[in-house]
Amino acid sequence: MPHITPGQAYGFFTDTSVCIGCKACEVACKQWNQLEGNEPSFLDGFDNTGRLDAQTWRHVQFHDNVPDENVTTGNGKAWLMMSDVCKHCKQASCMEVCPTNAIIRTEFDTVFIQPDVCNGCRNCIAACPYDVIGADAISGVAQKCTLCYDRLQNDMTPACAKACPTESIKFGPVSELRQTAAKRLDILQSQGVTQAQLYGHDEKVYGGLNAFFLLMDKPEKYGLPNERNAVLPSRNNAGGYLTAAVTAVLGVLGGLIALRRRKEKVEQSDG
Repeated sequence: MPHITPGQAYGFFTDTSVCIGCKACEVACKQWNQLEGNEPSFLDGFDNTGRLDAQTWRHVQFHDNVPDENVTTGNGKAWLMMSDVCKHCKQASCMEVCPTNAIIRTEFDTVFIQPDVCNGCRNCIAACPYDVIGADAISGVAQKCTLCYDRLQNDMTPACAKACPTESIKFGPVSELRQTAAKRLDILQSQGVTQAQLYGHDEKVYGGLNAFFLLMDKPEKYGLPNERNAVLPSRNNAGGYLTAAVTAVLGVLGGLIALRRRKEKVEQSDG
């Protein structure tokens, strides 16, 4: 691909229709970022990772989407698999609630947590609608996918996208990825895959996601909020601030009225 240029928005387009669940992205991410990982555990199905956290910045989801009854060739359903990651939202709640400005937007339009500035308050963990951030057990600082910021600075493709054998994870300028995603969606729908849909490719989900997806079912099947529910917490939008301001003013007025009435009662009792 062309050289990675600062000042341009880069991200991931994850095409779940060609994900084979090999976990090469998980391994490559841990190796490059020197993440020790968590103790392996036996969970429901093939997912032994469980979730994104401080030690897991890529997580391959497995969802059994196959009905119990027998199916015939051509009308069956496949397992739903998706390599999940930080979405690098345009409207990033984590960045907005950070009290130390440890979370910044880089020259590649990615959301990055500066470990030497983070104070471990965990506000970002609570604010993230995708539950991708975790606190390191030793240092206490917040950690998540950096979109391999160090690799981008050295004109290198992120480790997960480099390792993906089916190119389910595509890396590049977000504008180009959107075009690629639209063409892929058209192909699937022309083949009769009507349930295929893009998620996060436009501003309807948190202003747009720099790491967006082609899904083979509803977002809820992958644990993602749909467009109706993908709204910022009230504390992060204009309406929320206005409501908070009005509430504060009413609270002050109520306190003044109560104080005045109390003063009047004291004067009456003295008289």
